Amino acid sequence: MLHIVACIKQVPDTKIIKMNPKTNTMDRRTAPAILNPYDAHAVEEAVRLKQRYGGTVSVVTMGPPPAVSAIKKCIEIGADEGYLITDRRFAGADTLATSYAVTKAIEKIAKTRPVDLIICGKMSIDGDTGQVGPGIARRLDIPPLTSVNKVVDINQEEGYAVVHRKLEDGYEVVQSTLPCLFSVEKTINDVPYSPMPNMLKAARYKPHIWSVDDLEDVDIKQLGLKGSPTIVSKVWAPQKPAGGTFLEGNPAAQVEQLLQILLEKKELFESKEGM
Repeated sequence: MLHIVACIKQVPDTKIIKMNPKTNTMDRRTAPAILNPYDAHAVEEAVRLKQRYGGTVSVVTMGPPPAVSAIKKCIEIGADEGYLITDRRFAGADTLATSYAVTKAIEKIAKTRPVDLIICGKMSIDGDTGQVGPGIARRLDIPPLTSVNKVVDINQEEGYAVVHRKLEDGYEVVQSTLPCLFSVEKTINDVPYSPMPNMLKAARYKPHIWSVDDLEDVDIKQLGLKGSPTIVSKVWAPQKPAGGTFLEGNPAAQVEQLLQILLEKKELFESKEGM
């Protein structure tokens, strides 16, 4: 029976969030917190693998107490257990410190039930780094398989997994030993509406909540700001591009204007051969 751990994050809805014009930072108060969309696909894939091969799906996240709502959303999707690590000492963590903290949580979960597979979303929509998943794999010394858009097979008896990894011009088929870590694309599946029994279960569900003191063999210096070497020295909004040229007059006049513009820019269309 597989034990799959999905790593998730609660993020602000970037479709709604606004920027503070004075500080050039995201004003998180302007948008609701949601389950990171990439992570929703990771949980959905974990649930599908559970249904396909049998097993259990656990989700784990680091965040403030309200991140419980993201765990409940995962229970709606079909996860079995949820773990939230929350503590002021986690605050200000970059991807290095985050991967360290989440790894410590996974190690504790694994002492109760060994972990066969870890699944993460490709990246979070508020950070866009894609670093936490591979960071967890490195700390656990297991293979990371990034940009996964199809799981072909999980063979627990022989200890391997086969996946398709998305490339710019196609995909590659990769076989890895178990345990391993997938970071998945949104195209790996569609997340359907949750069935009513799952919604009722999620409403009543109480996740496991751990502080730093509940974890084992933790180096405090690797947590939060102390464990975060990344420094953001400046943030600014990109300048808006200049507006385009409007063609006026009847169709014939517009064609004439367009030809004139193309002739002025003819060097952009000249052959580069022989250069």
